[in-house]
Amino acid sequence: MDILQDVLVILALSAVMLYVCHYLRVPSVVGYLLAGLIAGPHALGLVSHAHAVEILAEVGVVFLLFAIGTEFSLPDLLALRRPALLGGSLQMALSIGAGFLAALAWGYQPGPAVFLGFMLALSSTAVVLKVLQERREAEAPHGRVALAVLIFQDIAIVPLMLLAPLLAGRAHSPGAALLTLGAKAVLVLGVVYVSARWIAPFLLKRIAATRNNELFLLAIVGLCFSIAWLTWRIGLSLPLGAFLAGLIVSGSAYSHQALARILPFRDVFSSLFFVSIGMLLDVQAAASRPLMVLGLCLGVLAVKAFLAGGVVQVLGYPLRAAALTGLALCQVGEFSFILAQTGLDQGLLVREQYQMFLSVAVPGMALTPFIMALAPRVADLLEKLPLPGPWLRGIRAPAASHGHFNNLSGHLVIIGFGLSGRNLARGARTWDIPYVILEMNPETVLQEQAAGEPMVYGDASYPALLEHLGVPRARAAAVAISDPAASKRTVQALRQMNPDLYIAARCRFLSEREELLALGASEVIPEEFETSVELFSRVLARYHVPRAEVEAFISEVRTEGYDMLRTMAPASACPVDLRLPDVEIARLRLEQGCPAHGKSIKDLALRKSYGVTVLALRREGRAQSNPGAAEVLLAGDSLLVVGTPEQISAVTTLFKAGT
Repeated sequence: MDILQDVLVILALSAVMLYVCHYLRVPSVVGYLLAGLIAGPHALGLVSHAHAVEILAEVGVVFLLFAIGTEFSLPDLLALRRPALLGGSLQMALSIGAGFLAALAWGYQPGPAVFLGFMLALSSTAVVLKVLQERREAEAPHGRVALAVLIFQDIAIVPLMLLAPLLAGRAHSPGAALLTLGAKAVLVLGVVYVSARWIAPFLLKRIAATRNNELFLLAIVGLCFSIAWLTWRIGLSLPLGAFLAGLIVSGSAYSHQALARILPFRDVFSSLFFVSIGMLLDVQAAASRPLMVLGLCLGVLAVKAFLAGGVVQVLGYPLRAAALTGLALCQVGEFSFILAQTGLDQGLLVREQYQMFLSVAVPGMALTPFIMALAPRVADLLEKLPLPGPWLRGIRAPAASHGHFNNLSGHLVIIGFGLSGRNLARGARTWDIPYVILEMNPETVLQEQAAGEPMVYGDASYPALLEHLGVPRARAAAVAISDPAASKRTVQALRQMNPDLYIAARCRFLSEREELLALGASEVIPEEFETSVELFSRVLARYHVPRAEVEAFISEVRTEGYDMLRTMAPASACPVDLRLPDVEIARLRLEQGCPAHGKSIKDLALRKSYGVTVLALRREGRAQSNPGAAEVLLAGDSLLVVGTPEQISAVTTLFKAGT
């Protein structure tokens, strides 16, 4: 029961720290680290079974990476292969080199110096992704690049651990071990692909059909831990296996339900992970040399941010994305603590060096949320420096099409080419509306330009680029990007360039709407609001509330600035009660060669024989309400009828061919 006491102490202390952090507006990660610092063996010593807490913390990381995996898909992961392979390898190589040189200058031997570079090269997947999700920047360009590099680092931890005995002079055939591990990794990836495409959707469909929530939860947790256990057994990491399990589930239609059931476990167990990190730090050892610890911590953060940002520039991204990514990856990661323990066991580190490493790494993790919050301001300052154009735009930026948009006027400017942007472009093509697209992903721009899309690469906050797109002559602009900070800058820049421009912007939450309107947006569409509109309109349709009344209510909600969703609907929103629980309104279309073709409504005796009443007839795009009994029906006509579900089911045979 002692372990239960330890968990209760951690949970209670974490709750108190989170409460304090909430009022101080400090990120929750910092609260967890402080809770671990207070409860750890180097402070109050409130936890007596630290190893058991570490095991529970590993469970938290498993749930965290599984939840992240469910929000991605195999196509998403393949799209990140270039920043993962090239960016991840470059970032790690440069960081290892910098750590190696610094350690040599500090007096380390070559083997321990290389190992120190290994530890410094890794960044914190758990902290960075948690902050990106909280800031809703996971889908932004810098968020996707950061994720790609972190995935590469999580995979690279295995060969780094295998190389530790070699650096210590104790290795036995490390090359053969790496080849064997590579073959096993290929096998696991094959299992993941097959499971994501066929096995998981097949099994989850049948489990979901039972409508048993407990069975569904057990199946999801079992899948998560089975894949994590499989990757651990072949020598890879548990978190990587959990991420792959999430990818398997993301390929099915049940990923959202799985994520909803896992989130409570993720939040509880991941808090234990951050607490366990805080427990490692010896405050007295760090306090004995405060200036050295502070200098080393800031030095590591600065060097890693510079190197990671430089790598992102090499990948072709603009300076802003490079700065945001570099500052996100500047800390030392949780897997570095595992490497450090391996270094202790292999004799590559002594206890004093281990504690100094912790004194540098843990504060860096605690500072990460603050650094990422300040990153947009740092990026703004960097963009004002007199730097070469390729640095600002990105060295692999697709060439601009000079003069291509000079003749455009009254056109639509689409900012961002995600799902919303693609649908806007498709609609513009359908109705012959001239348009131009601005996108920040160079790979997407090259592909879509080759396909004939009028697309330009760049950041919408640059006036020269907006001028090139013809914003002063445009009629409307749609800001369809997922980065809240970038959306605000874009709206402000568009409004400054064209005071008469109609600007429609999207945001995720209703709380973000007012600020975008204040910056100049003509209309802001919160995703949570539109989801609620679609939800209640479909529910009211099942109660047979007239469509006109539903649309009037929606129009009133939008007109009043979305405020009505926060209160009860007024009584006048639906003045007529037409809710008939046993009656349905259905639309039936006459197929070519059906029994009803060429016959009048009277001849079919729809009301007398079937109990169905015809409300309206639609033919060749024109609607006619309450058609007469003598009206002859033709193939292609659509009828709006009312009746019970059984009556409507029976009458459909008249409108089907071959019946």
